[in-house]
Amino acid sequence: MLPQLREVSNYLFDERGKQIRPMLVYLTARACNYHTDPKKESKLTEGQSAIGVISEMIHTASLIHDDVIDAAHIRRGKPTINSVWGQKKAILTGDYILSRATVALSKLRNERVVIVLSQVLDDLVQGEFMQLGSKEDRGERFNHYIKKTFRKTASLMACSCKAVAILADPLNQFLHDVAFNFGMHFGISFQLIDDLLDFIASDDVMGKPTSTDLRLGLATAPVLYACDRFPELDAMIMRRFTQSGDVQRAREIVDQSDGMDQTKRLACFHRDEAIRFISQLGESMERNALIQLSDDVVTRHK
Repeated sequence: MLPQLREVSNYLFDERGKQIRPMLVYLTARACNYHTDPKKESKLTEGQSAIGVISEMIHTASLIHDDVIDAAHIRRGKPTINSVWGQKKAILTGDYILSRATVALSKLRNERVVIVLSQVLDDLVQGEFMQLGSKEDRGERFNHYIKKTFRKTASLMACSCKAVAILADPLNQFLHDVAFNFGMHFGISFQLIDDLLDFIASDDVMGKPTSTDLRLGLATAPVLYACDRFPELDAMIMRRFTQSGDVQRAREIVDQSDGMDQTKRLACFHRDEAIRFISQLGESMERNALIQLSDDVVTRHK
């Protein structure tokens, strides 16, 4: 690997990230292993360990590309790759990390796992395109938002959890479905809280600027819920908060509405669904840790 490519590639792989995806994957893998045979140790197989690394690589590549699209300058409390090395090298670095993840995935020599995780790449691109548009109808708009949230965030978690479940027991469809649905609801809950924190957390706590979504023209759950009481938001959403004063006014409206409370309730609903699914596995330390992690997601402050 070229020295500069290595330097740029390693820039985001540090201790500042939450590492939530590898943790989720490893705990799910061990919980699935224990469920299939409680008499055996629940330790990770080589393939399951690789899935955790691959999931973080895909996530990191997507962050690099997102920062280029959004022209973001701060990520995890430090300058983004595109602001340090420029857009071209940032895009190429994201592509490179994604290519290395693909190579690692192919080395597992498991067709079903390859198919499952390949879907993540499809979802990420579709989710990004969905984020570029807005729906006029309020009902369609919220459904659009949830589908986009699944594709951009929850798909990677759901498919990674399903992949390690397949490696735990290739023939156990029940196990695969439990793992996928747990990861899906966990991921949606996680993103809903992220969208909520964009309104209530400080820049220092989040490690990136807050109110970013509004400045990017994005209407997330707090704004969409606030529309029910403040229809004036509809016009702002359709013009993607581009007029002078739109961002500030939208923040004021969200503060006056119950949009943030409703967002928190929806996140808790998906948290409860995640717990309901994972609780179907045999009791183990790892399963209980996943239940606790699901709860921690909705109470976090960053």
